[in-house]
Amino acid sequence: MPLSLTFTGHALRAMMDEDIDFDEVRGAIEREDVIERYESDRPYPSRLLLGRSGPRPLHVVVATDEAGGHIVITAYVPDPTRWSGDFRRRTT
Repeated sequence: MPLSLTFTGHALRAMMDEDIDFDEVRGAIEREDVIERYESDRPYPSRLLLGRSGPRPLHVVVATDEAGGHIVITAYVPDPTRWSGDFRRRTT
């Protein structure tokens, strides 16, 4: 079954700024490699996912609504000076 994705305006702007395409975001969500959880986020808890586009790391923050649809909150290429070498832990 295909993923149901909704993108916030912030996510679309961030993706445009960082040249991230929809397939990269979809791939990160399909892999569901969770590196942080934000249970107190509202209206739905969200999570930070690690994805890859070739050698390039990608972080996607996504929430899942009650119907199982995915809401993409943001996507970005993590700054290597602020993340561990595997891009799973913050260093600053």
